Amino acid sequence: MKIVQVTAIDMTMNNFLTPLNKGTKEAGHEVHCVCSKGPYENEIKENGFYFYDIKIDRKIDFKSNLKSILMMKKAFEIIKPDIVHVHTPVAAVLGRIAAKLAKVPTIIYSAHGFYFHEGMSKKKYNVFFNIEKYIGRYFTDYIFTQSEEDFLTAKNNKFLKNPSNYVHISNGIDLDEKFNVEIFNEENNKALRSKYGIDENDIVVSFIGRLVKEKGIIDLLEAYNLLKSKNVKFLIMGGVPQGERDTETQALLEKYKNNDNIIFTGHIENINEHLYMSDIFCLPSYREGMPRSIIEAMAMKNAILATDIRGSREEVVHEETGYLFPINDSFKIAEYIDLLAKDKSLLNELKEKGLERAKKLYDENDVVKKQLNIFEKCENEKRVQS
Repeated sequence: MKIVQVTAIDMTMNNFLTPLNKGTKEAGHEVHCVCSKGPYENEIKENGFYFYDIKIDRKIDFKSNLKSILMMKKAFEIIKPDIVHVHTPVAAVLGRIAAKLAKVPTIIYSAHGFYFHEGMSKKKYNVFFNIEKYIGRYFTDYIFTQSEEDFLTAKNNKFLKNPSNYVHISNGIDLDEKFNVEIFNEENNKALRSKYGIDENDIVVSFIGRLVKEKGIIDLLEAYNLLKSKNVKFLIMGGVPQGERDTETQALLEKYKNNDNIIFTGHIENINEHLYMSDIFCLPSYREGMPRSIIEAMAMKNAILATDIRGSREEVVHEETGYLFPINDSFKIAEYIDLLAKDKSLLNELKEKGLERAKKLYDENDVVKKQLNIFEKCENEKRVQS
């Protein structure tokens, strides 16, 4: 079969869909990648996938969005795919409309986190809820959800015409090699700590994500000023991806960049090695689907601090693998960091429990398998029809 994957930017395509795309190719199918061109284009091509540079804005803009729909429709009519599989909020809506117009046989939507969420006003929530429901019912054959909350929301509200076509795929990571804590080299860890000026007795609090307001990065940084513990260092991994326009947060970040105890790494490839030297991982995000970063941190034996939101509360067991706290609460973040910095026994207990949970529930091989099973089902249906 010919299977088209659609994301807004090539970073998402490369960093999050490569295991699925490789599994799809190994199963004998063609993989076609549609997204905005960026720094990962060559890597995508080198993996043996077809690449189509179609600009897809990550915001609602009628003129630009319409152009993206028409360009994707044209591409789909040329490719003639059996399946179009869409991801990320705006690209998922535009891609499904284009696929329906191009008469693609099967349209699949992976909800990495529905755009509507509990932090929105009721009016805004209802607008985006109804968009998801309408596009689901009339432009979508299957919905894959990462979080169980999204699965139940879609199913209970009948987002699809076919009640059998909802699949809770969860989320997963490479527990065999990349995030296998048992195979990491302690000498390399010491060298990395030395590079950043992290002492043996320092407690490292890490963060991974886009440096934008909705990720809660300012809340985390403001928590540093509230800490009582003196041996804490923050490790901030991530930057500002293409198409991001959060200039207000960028300005606020500048005042923290001269603090020797707050390390900004920018975009890095060896996230696993950085998480290995981290003790506590904090994701103070305002909206998530099913955050992979929490799973990666648990696999690397980190205690987890996260906001009590969809996805995060599914992954973190409060007071067992970490702590959940309200959105926009720097005081609670500081309180939990101080608690764990002071009580090493408790810190180690949370680390071990998190590692157990990651191994038990979040293997990417299982996630890929669930999706390939649906692809195979579509292939079998195609054979029967022909």
